[in-house]
Amino acid sequence: MASETVTVTLETDDQHDELELPVAAVDLLDENGEGAPTVVGDLAILGVAQQLHGAIHHAEGDVGPEIEAAEQKTMDVFEERFGRSFAEMTGHDH
Repeated sequence: MASETVTVTLETDDQHDELELPVAAVDLLDENGEGAPTVVGDLAILGVAQQLHGAIHHAEGDVGPEIEAAEQKTMDVFEERFGRSFAEMTGHDH
């Protein structure tokens, strides 16, 4: 019997984390047959972009130039990965 979960490991130079996800959930989100690491990577980029967008464009007060630069870099990575801008993909533009 096949496993009902898949383990995805996230690593940096000095840290790591493991996520155990239902195979059925990953399969549902895997539109192009690229596999669990790509699905989770796509979701990570999407999540970071959404959080930064909210922190900058829907927050009260100034967030500072470092955070604005981090958002811009994230949006560049987002567009490179998905071939569309965050605004185009989400229908949310300012």
